[in-house]
Amino acid sequence: MSGPKTKRPTLVADKRTPTETVKKTRPKAKPARPKRGSRNPVMWLFRTVTRLIWGIGWRVGALSVLALAVAVLFYTATLPPASALLDGRSRGSVTLLDRDGQIYAWRGEQFGGQITAETVSPHLKHAVLATEDKRFYSHFGISPRGVASAVRINLREGRGPLQGHGGSTITQQTAKLLCLGSDFNPDAGLTEAEFETDCRRTTLARKIKEALYAMAMEVRYSKNEILTIYLNRAYLGAGARGFEAAAQRYFGISANELLPSEAAMLAGLLVAPTRYAPTANLQRSQDRANLILGLMEAQDYLSAEDASFAKANPAVLSQAAEARAGGYFADWVMDQGPSFLTEDTTEDVVVRSTFDPDIQTSAEEALQFVFDTKVRKGSEAQAAIVVMTADGAVRAMVGGRKFRGVAGQFNRAIQAKRQTGSAFKPFVYAAALDLGYSPNTTVRDEPTCWDVPVSGEWCPANYDNTFHGTVTLTEAFYRSLNIPAVKVFDRVGREAVSTIATDFGIESDLALGPALALGTSESTLLEMTAAYAGILNGGSSVEPYGLVELSLKGDDTPMMEQEGGIGERVITQPAAEQLVYMMSQVIERGTSTRAQLPGGRPAAGKSGTTQAARDAWFIGFTADYVAGVWIGYDDNTPLTGVTGGGLPAEIWKETMTRIHADLPIRPLPMQVPDQMVQTPRTERSQPGSDNVVENVILNILNDVFGR
Repeated sequence: MSGPKTKRPTLVADKRTPTETVKKTRPKAKPARPKRGSRNPVMWLFRTVTRLIWGIGWRVGALSVLALAVAVLFYTATLPPASALLDGRSRGSVTLLDRDGQIYAWRGEQFGGQITAETVSPHLKHAVLATEDKRFYSHFGISPRGVASAVRINLREGRGPLQGHGGSTITQQTAKLLCLGSDFNPDAGLTEAEFETDCRRTTLARKIKEALYAMAMEVRYSKNEILTIYLNRAYLGAGARGFEAAAQRYFGISANELLPSEAAMLAGLLVAPTRYAPTANLQRSQDRANLILGLMEAQDYLSAEDASFAKANPAVLSQAAEARAGGYFADWVMDQGPSFLTEDTTEDVVVRSTFDPDIQTSAEEALQFVFDTKVRKGSEAQAAIVVMTADGAVRAMVGGRKFRGVAGQFNRAIQAKRQTGSAFKPFVYAAALDLGYSPNTTVRDEPTCWDVPVSGEWCPANYDNTFHGTVTLTEAFYRSLNIPAVKVFDRVGREAVSTIATDFGIESDLALGPALALGTSESTLLEMTAAYAGILNGGSSVEPYGLVELSLKGDDTPMMEQEGGIGERVITQPAAEQLVYMMSQVIERGTSTRAQLPGGRPAAGKSGTTQAARDAWFIGFTADYVAGVWIGYDDNTPLTGVTGGGLPAEIWKETMTRIHADLPIRPLPMQVPDQMVQTPRTERSQPGSDNVVENVILNILNDVFGR
């Protein structure tokens, strides 16, 4: 059965307003699509290129940033602690002290000790920042503004963009000083100088590596640590590595004590250490310092008053730096020690020497005085001086007229081997005296010839081309007569003379013939002066020395010591004292009266002039010092109007006068002979005389030495 049916409700539409009806029934009109041929091609191309560049650019940029970060982190990981980078020298230094323990010279790479940015003089810190990198504490290792400015300046001055100004920050300069982490390897085939030059090459690739290394340093180290490395490693001329060494080298003080004027002068060296070194040109260095002081004032590191005071009171060199003394001497002393502790040392070495700066100054002033007052202007003649004591301790050495305080110049005192002329004659007469002859023994000065093997007949002449008849050995010596000297040489024998000369320290090859008596062999001024010192000390050989003590810096125990240079006896003491007397007559009444010292101070010596006057010598001594002087041309050009008893004797006198100014007068160690124990043969007793033995002896002596 079905249930009752229900009626379905009638469907009735919602009542709507006319507007709503239209909105529902009429579809919204779509914007009209442009026709295919109506697009803007420029805009389309711009949008396409922009999307492409952006899509590639951000990816490349991201990769570049990532690569940069990786490179910086790589360099950062290779950097050692800052303290390990302060002393970057591959060689050590040698500090030379004079006889009183004062510094007078340096050799090698000087490193005065570690300093820090926190403890160094604030004036030095400010001078460096004002000069090199005023934004040092605000940049991240490189300065785009500085690089752009440097490129603009280089292009404006007609150079390439990377040539000239570099725009480098202190951090970049430090990276360059560290050679981007590379260490010098002597086995790599480059010298240290070539290695450093290679490290400072300016190429685009190297500038990029330098920038990366600089940023790595900024990550690894603090700003003060970077500045500390820079202050310790910068080269500042004269072998000084770091500002501590430079402060000691130029001013004799620590870098912690520098005044504004001194700090500005040192900071000025950074741009060109050799050009602006105060030892090369103090005025130029002071002018450069004034520019630095102006920068310090402009950047508020100095008040106007302090800057003006510093400019009005410029930095001056220490006494040792100003004198630049001992250049030749220092080079010679360096050769006296083993090379691994001097020229090639990897340690810091201290050498105490025999050097006397006052005597050195006396010698230099004497040489300059004579050339200024008694030599024609513009003369290129050279000269050398050596001063020592009787035991061979060298006190001063002038190796040439012009020495600019740098190492390695030609030292005529030790390197120039020249003929000695009559300065060799003391060894001839020393041989005769050592054999028992007297200063009063007579010899005939007369025309005489010798038959020399290979060369043939040789007939020497005296300087004045005259003959003086019978003369004593003393007269023959102080007149520097050649014929008597050769006769004495002939009698005592070449072997005796050459042995004595060699034992006294003449190491050069000696001539074979009788001309050796007249100084035809060559020798150095140092050898000759040392040989004369042997005559003064009583006849013992002398080894000239300058090195007294060598030790490592900081050690109290010396590694080497030298107590004196006196060696074995060469001639007897009486013979030496008689020879001193004969040499004293050279100055009193002989060929070298120009060498007489004021106040009647006793002196002895001997002049020498070689053939064609290519060399002129004077070597002599007082009771206190021995000094030797040589004059000549490096190319052997003959001297004009110069003999050993002339200019060399005057230089010797000026030197010794200055040296002895405050010394008491002391007598020479000489033995004055009895007056004329012999007479010429024509005046002697004839046969039948009561003293027959005396007559026989006198006749024999006259037969030996001539009639």
